[in-house]
Amino acid sequence: MNNFFTNILINSWIELAARWLLGATFIYASYSKILAPAVFAKIIYGYDLFPALLINLFAIILPFVELTAGLALIMGFYPRSAALIINAMLLAFIISLAINIIRGHEFDCGCFALDANSQSTFSGPLLTRDIVYFALGIYVFFYRNSRRLCLRAG
Repeated sequence: MNNFFTNILINSWIELAARWLLGATFIYASYSKILAPAVFAKIIYGYDLFPALLINLFAIILPFVELTAGLALIMGFYPRSAALIINAMLLAFIISLAINIIRGHEFDCGCFALDANSQSTFSGPLLTRDIVYFALGIYVFFYRNSRRLCLRAG
């Protein structure tokens, strides 16, 4: 049984699938945020966690960081660095969601589709999803064997 898990952990095809899943998810998540930064800024404001001065800056920069890191994972361009950036964002998302769950605050997470008139959503499943993505990012970050389809594994 131990050999089975070891084979999974060192399988380069599984690492590739994890990179592509994370990369595609973050590219998809960045799309509507790039097209509508004002709507995304309103959603960030709804988290009630960040200083008003920084919200517009977050709304403009964060989607491009998501897009760049997602593309880097898919292309295999410094995948460890891209996984580190994505995990840093995921950790921030997890903490933000957890704080608002503890507060009992329901809101639109702004994860994928942006809608200014969107209804609030329960954050529990979103938190679980982000934790799974975080685990995939950890796997990609700590993967030490030869990677498939990498432009620059550095």
